[in-house]
Amino acid sequence: MSYGSSAALQAAIYQHLLDDPSVSAQVGPNVFDAVPAGTVPPVYISLGPEEVLSAGDKTSKGARHRFTVSVISENAGFQAAKTVAAAVSDALDDANPALSMGRVVRMQFQRAVARRIGNGTKRRIDLRFEARVEVD
Repeated sequence: MSYGSSAALQAAIYQHLLDDPSVSAQVGPNVFDAVPAGTVPPVYISLGPEEVLSAGDKTSKGARHRFTVSVISENAGFQAAKTVAAAVSDALDDANPALSMGRVVRMQFQRAVARRIGNGTKRRIDLRFEARVEVD
């Protein structure tokens, strides 16, 4: 197993979302690792938790990275958040972003959970993906 590719995978996912035309058309540069200080955009994407499991074999080191990408919206209703979440899902499902360490063998959408947060005025959709990464 190797956890060493975790930072490289996160950086690649971040850049992949910024570079995706559909995602950037909806949220612009508002893709974050943490909630920004100051004024928060009305809709943004947040890179979230990750769980890493060993997936190496005799030929290479590897890991399965299960990670969450969240869409947070201050808009009433789920429509705006679901539109952005669909763009994120389309951008990452079967994606093969270049990593600075290792390579993505497979990336798949696993599930999504949509819910109200705070006092019920915000919406959040957590999309869970799994990426299989090999490191030579």
